[in-house]
Amino acid sequence: MPIFRAFRGLRYAAGADLDAVLAPPYDVLSPEDIAQLQQRAPRNIAWIDDPGDDYAAAGQRLIDWQGDGTLVRDADRSLSIYRFSFTDAAGRDRQIAGLIGGLAVVDDGAGGVLPHEQTTPKATTDRLDLTRATKANLSPIWGLSLASGLTEALRQPGEVMGSVVVDGVTHTVERVSDPDRVAALEQLVGGADVLIADGHHRYSIARTYRDEVRAESKHVCSPEGEEAVDEQSEEHRDEVRALSGRTDTPAELTLALINELVDDQLSIEAIHRLYGGLSADDLVAALEPWFELETATPIGPTSLADMVEFGRLTLLWPDGRATWLTPRPGVFSGLRALDGLYLETALAHRGAEVSYQHGLAEMQAAVASGKYTAGILIRPTSIAEIRYTADEGQLMPPKSTFFTPKPLTGWVLRLLDQDIF
Repeated sequence: MPIFRAFRGLRYAAGADLDAVLAPPYDVLSPEDIAQLQQRAPRNIAWIDDPGDDYAAAGQRLIDWQGDGTLVRDADRSLSIYRFSFTDAAGRDRQIAGLIGGLAVVDDGAGGVLPHEQTTPKATTDRLDLTRATKANLSPIWGLSLASGLTEALRQPGEVMGSVVVDGVTHTVERVSDPDRVAALEQLVGGADVLIADGHHRYSIARTYRDEVRAESKHVCSPEGEEAVDEQSEEHRDEVRALSGRTDTPAELTLALINELVDDQLSIEAIHRLYGGLSADDLVAALEPWFELETATPIGPTSLADMVEFGRLTLLWPDGRATWLTPRPGVFSGLRALDGLYLETALAHRGAEVSYQHGLAEMQAAVASGKYTAGILIRPTSIAEIRYTADEGQLMPPKSTFFTPKPLTGWVLRLLDQDIF
């Protein structure tokens, strides 16, 4: 089971203009977005979380902002409840609550914290270099707890730290510092596996950083480590001590937002597909054995909901036409009910080049640009398939899910310079 712990959070001081200093997560920002955020306020978190390649400057800013009172350390260990209030793509009013704390960093296959989908390689070391320079977790990964009861446990409010509205979504954060409630929430999250929903690469970076800290601390073991050493035979003690390093530093955990894996606590949108590398005729020829193709009505705000209701995908052409793709009976039997997997199967060995895009308007603009042969709108992954993934220890295909809304960065930071986690 995963370790989940409260910590002494670093937050903007009371009275800060949160609208001016908070920012969306780094991985959804363009260079233009970052520039605008940094121009908005000299203390916007983007100055630290998105510093370009000047990581040393980001680390120094974090020190300076603590020195001048911009950022203040909690007096006690705490957890943070993160609440989203919004209207989803289907027009439903939604309330989602999650819990921010420190989640165990575990090795692949060790259990407790499980991957959700296959990831595409990233060569950049940006997040690792930033973590080394700041010695802090700046933005949380997003995890889904298989423990039942977390949603109910978060209904009781905590101490409100602030609330902002961004793009129609109300983000509210509440601090929980009562020791008894903190212990109960730690135990609840730690009682079942956590599935990584968003932030696989960030979690991988946390593992690399943890290993670096362990390597630097070899021969300096925690009391628990010394007990383990004492249990070894004399000839193996030195070897065990040298290989272990410390396992009680803050690097053993990483910042995480955790909510319960249930329908009313998740808002999942699809990540659609853009195709090139083959002609329109070849694309149709590849799809026809697998899908019934039918001329679609004009695409509009209800199209994505209609796709779910009627069980079909939608093919978008650069000239504005659209074609419905309805899976032929039985052709995908034996496959999991994932549109991305259906398309991978239909287009295997066809030479198609695939790109990914979230959002209906963004898809229409990308297809209309003429850079691609066509685009295909797919349906969101169901909660049932996500649960199946966790229960069976399987992985989703790449870019299967887009969890929304995204938590803002800057509500609470987790420093990695403490002696113990």
